Amino acid sequence: MIGLIQRVREASVTVAGQRIGEIGPGLLVLVCAEPTDGEAQARKFVDKLLKLRIFSDEAGKMNRSVADVGGGLLIVSQFTLAADCSGGNRPSFTGAASPALGLALYERVLQLARQRHPVVACGEFGADMQVALVNDGPVTIPLRIA
Repeated sequence: MIGLIQRVREASVTVAGQRIGEIGPGLLVLVCAEPTDGEAQARKFVDKLLKLRIFSDEAGKMNRSVADVGGGLLIVSQFTLAADCSGGNRPSFTGAASPALGLALYERVLQLARQRHPVVACGEFGADMQVALVNDGPVTIPLRIA
């Protein structure tokens, strides 16, 4: 499972002119399932999201998690994280899971996150989405769970 985590002051996702998800301070999480991913990767991914210490403590050191600071999660599917640009100028996306598996794992990540965290918003799998954010720091961290 591939993720791109951005610490944000606010973030939102819009589909067809309608805002469908938004958070204040927290994490914008772009997520892509890979063909060999399953339940174990979904669980590890959510566990890492909730425990990753990338929020500042009183001393200004990154020492707090999204759970520690009461931040939100905006989780958005993004198969393009699996892009392979090594073979030319048009990316290949064969490293992404099939749409059926990708949807199932995206929904599982959302379910697991909602079971463990009070503020979870999301995008719409497979939709043309507009994502807006104010990156805080900026802090942007790639995450790969095998």
